[in-house]
Amino acid sequence: MKTTSKLKMIIIMMMVAITAPTQAGTPAPITTTAISNAPTDDAKTEILINRLKEIRNMDKSNLSRADKKALRKEIRDIKSTVKASRNGLYISVGAAIIIVLLLILIL
Repeated sequence: MKTTSKLKMIIIMMMVAITAPTQAGTPAPITTTAISNAPTDDAKTEILINRLKEIRNMDKSNLSRADKKALRKEIRDIKSTVKASRNGLYISVGAAIIIVLLLILIL
């Protein structure tokens, strides 16, 4: 009897976990501040990405060791800036499963 109830609970949790992404609500409306800041952020990001492409296409064979080191540092700075400018919330699959299980237990 206990194994069948556990099995039923597992099946219900799996069904909820599978159907949860398809039942997502409507996205939040975009505020006017986000709209006004978006083009400038996109333009800055595009400039930085173009600089990365220039560095990638450079002939680095005739550069000195210090110049190569400076380019690597610049690449790291650009990548961290671009990464920081992209806003978003990323949740791992394991965290999503834990959240769903907690919601099931609470409700």
